[in-house]
Amino acid sequence: MKRIVQDIKSGQLGRLYLLYGEEAYLRRQYREKLQKALVPEGDTMNCSVYSGRDINENEVVDLAGTMPFFAEHRVIIVENSGWFKSGNEQIAALVKALPDTTCMIFVEEEVDKRGRLFKAVTANGYAALCELQDEETLKKWVMGLLKKENKSITSEALGLLLDRTGTNMENIRREVEKLICYKYDEEGIVAADVEELCIVQIQNQIFDMVEAVAQKKQKQALSLYYNLLALKEAPMKILALIARQFHMLLQVKEMKGRGYQESDIARQTGLNPYYLKKKYIPQAAQFKLAQLEAALRACVEAEESVKTGRMPDVLSVELIIVSLSA
Repeated sequence: MKRIVQDIKSGQLGRLYLLYGEEAYLRRQYREKLQKALVPEGDTMNCSVYSGRDINENEVVDLAGTMPFFAEHRVIIVENSGWFKSGNEQIAALVKALPDTTCMIFVEEEVDKRGRLFKAVTANGYAALCELQDEETLKKWVMGLLKKENKSITSEALGLLLDRTGTNMENIRREVEKLICYKYDEEGIVAADVEELCIVQIQNQIFDMVEAVAQKKQKQALSLYYNLLALKEAPMKILALIARQFHMLLQVKEMKGRGYQESDIARQTGLNPYYLKKKYIPQAAQFKLAQLEAALRACVEAEESVKTGRMPDVLSVELIIVSLSA
């Protein structure tokens, strides 16, 4: 990321960039920064954006060989193409011999670093990883957002905010904007403000539901389920998230039992290290391996019962919560 910032500041921009990784907010932010630095706003003649998995690569190749219209560069942005997973020999050949008057920006969530296209981009341009940020980085970022608006936040409120929003920076940004508007005439943001305004993300509610199941707090677990239904969340989506949570807990518990370091567990499961340490490891410790395996089997059986019409979807999830928290 620092390389992109330096390129923009110095005006010595490259002709080939790849932005990849899980953090969509960072991918979008840096794509917009590069686009703004490379072409004037509103220049649709020299800036083309392609998105999705049905992009015509022949059209992209032809456009890359076309001279810009009264401008120094032609900019081509390709988003979510899937080319860095499936492989694309034609585009790999293009980036190896990109015309001097053409700049390309690829924006992808997932890439295969062993693929020829990824290797071609890294050999001829710059690839920036937009990964999920750790707790300290997110806290500094939030405080920076608030400082720009002459606002402050207590450490308790900041911790609660991250607990409610998760690590997704777009979610955090939206909630911070709400807090800024809510405290328009006041400087300080406290925990009560976060409690009042900020939405608990569905994954966090699922986490709380499984926590209640582990502690045999059946009434609380069911209450969380009914809250999700009231928010129009589909029962089968809730079931899938419950199953995913138990699957993650099973992986964490197994690896922890084998003596894996937390950094290795985070890397193999894809969990944010902050939430792994703060939430997943303590929650996994509340279950036995056999309980987690049984919970996963129950989720699979419930899904099958719904798909075969033997049981309504709302009732199937309710029965799982009841049985596991009994």
